[in-house]
Amino acid sequence: LEMEGNQITLASFEEGTDNPAFSFEGEKRHYEDCDGPCEERREERREGKGRFSSYCRKALQPASKAKHFCKAHAKVLRRVSLGLLGAAYLCYFIAACYLSLQRALALLVMTAVVAFFICWNNFKKHCGAKVLLLLRPIGKCFQKSWQWLKWLLCVALLAGLIVWLALDTGRNPEQLISLGGFCFVVLFLFACSKHHGAVSWRAVFWGLGLEFLLGLFILRTTPGTQAFQWLGDQIQYFLGYTTAGSSFVFGNTLTEDIFAFQALPIIVFFSCVMSILYYLGVMQWLILKISWLLQFSMGTASTETLSVAGNIFVGQTEAPLLIRPYLPDMTLSELHAVMTGGFSTIAGSVMGAYISFGIDAGSLIAASVMAAPCALAMAKLVYPEVEESKFKGKASVRLSSGEEQNILEAASNGAAASVGLVANIAANLIAFLAMLEFINSTLRWFGEMVDIEGLSFQVICSYVLMPVAFLMGADWADSPLVAELLGIKIFLNEFVAYQQLATYKKNRLMGLEEWDGNRKQWISERAESITTFALCGFANFSSIGITLGGLASMVPQRKGDLASVVLRALLTGICVSMLNACLAGLLHVPTEVGDCTVFFSTTNFSSTSYTMYTCCKQLFASSVLQNGTLSFTGSWAEQAESVLWLTECCGHYNHTSC
Repeated sequence: LEMEGNQITLASFEEGTDNPAFSFEGEKRHYEDCDGPCEERREERREGKGRFSSYCRKALQPASKAKHFCKAHAKVLRRVSLGLLGAAYLCYFIAACYLSLQRALALLVMTAVVAFFICWNNFKKHCGAKVLLLLRPIGKCFQKSWQWLKWLLCVALLAGLIVWLALDTGRNPEQLISLGGFCFVVLFLFACSKHHGAVSWRAVFWGLGLEFLLGLFILRTTPGTQAFQWLGDQIQYFLGYTTAGSSFVFGNTLTEDIFAFQALPIIVFFSCVMSILYYLGVMQWLILKISWLLQFSMGTASTETLSVAGNIFVGQTEAPLLIRPYLPDMTLSELHAVMTGGFSTIAGSVMGAYISFGIDAGSLIAASVMAAPCALAMAKLVYPEVEESKFKGKASVRLSSGEEQNILEAASNGAAASVGLVANIAANLIAFLAMLEFINSTLRWFGEMVDIEGLSFQVICSYVLMPVAFLMGADWADSPLVAELLGIKIFLNEFVAYQQLATYKKNRLMGLEEWDGNRKQWISERAESITTFALCGFANFSSIGITLGGLASMVPQRKGDLASVVLRALLTGICVSMLNACLAGLLHVPTEVGDCTVFFSTTNFSSTSYTMYTCCKQLFASSVLQNGTLSFTGSWAEQAESVLWLTECCGHYNHTSC
């Protein structure tokens, strides 16, 4: 069936005839036909477009003038805007402090910190050069005297440390065990050093000194304890907002009863917040300040110091991204330090999950902060620098601020990036707990062949690592359980270990009996603190693949170098967590129970708690049964209700006095 004119027909298609509408002749004929009216229409369209453009230019003229004005006076407008915002905040701040100074205390501290750094930056910008010029003569004099002055300072610090330890451990002699364990771990790492003669003792002593000072400030001073306790409480409140999102998606029943919907969404929320802080530049600012302090005091290279400082906040594969452009040129010692920093700390995202278990938030934050200088020091002890570093003495390393265009994209990217982490944690928990049960079942089967009952992986770890747990400062009775948790952390992962530690802590706070037959149900508060610090790190065998995979993808040409130092870095990371635990045991202060008679007079004995358990133990210890007559010693003898309280205690706990 052929169609008329120049249209395509089936016959012409089969014969291969060209379509005349797309041929040169067709084009020519088209333009010839349109010489008259088409040309006029084109002219009319051009005139119409010109008039429309003129109208648009006139309409947009005020906006254009405003744009040019803003560009010409950008600095003035910025200062006026900042001034107005500052005045508005000042009015708000004064009103908050006037209404309730106690309620506004946190706002006061944050405002003071921000104001200090703003003033400091302005001072450095405008007066820094002049001040340095004035202090140059003093600096030259100080440099001349530094050779003998540093030795005098070291002797004074050592003498002060010895006197303080003698006075402090005199009240609590068990702290000497933690001190001995600390020295033993350092000597063990020195024995494992790659180049004994090349150790930079400045980096080692400064790193350990900073760790000790941080621990002393956090665990012993009232401002440090209150500050980190407040920070931990705020993080717990902040992470509580996760419930709003997870309960909407999964429902209240799942988020309350099922672990996967309870703890893992916290990682999504925390990752989102960290991404926003990176976009705003807050994390880069913090990391740069911490790395400057470590680099200035310890004399380490800028790249490795930045990575270790970043590990306080992010994970073992995220922190090296801060120095990704410099990884190909780093020495083996610097690569070892980067890997050690990753093994010695935990990421902020999973820290939120551990806090949701019930682990003390202040201890987790303190452990991560203290681990940074210690990891850098021990990395330089185990693998000293023997090559020429390209980054030694380099003033600064540029940190990228991310590729996000706005804060919403940063939040979205952070949440999306956490999906892989959440899936990885869930998959690892399923795999490792299943593997642990399989190993325990196999060990029980082998044990029953030779009449050994209850043989398991945890039992083996409790015997093998029991001396290590005791050296860290745990009581001998608590050492098997602490060693068990340490073994789970090293051979499986810290997530499983923290879950078990949370169970022990919950049992203690509920006031359960310490022993249920031959099984210990909880560990002491001191052992809890030591274990919290000992578990705070990614140093386990499953992390080797994560670390190697992450770093090898950034620098594939250094894969062989990375593999050659990863086991040494893993050992160093394990020991760094142990050093932190030893320091926690050395500086631990027991919590005062208070007056038990006041507690008993106000409680109703309907439920148990750790305070009730402790007070009942005191009451049991003071009771004396002679010739069928019950009496009490000490302050309990003066209380008329001691017998009634003893009866109530016997209703919850077993004792010979009952």
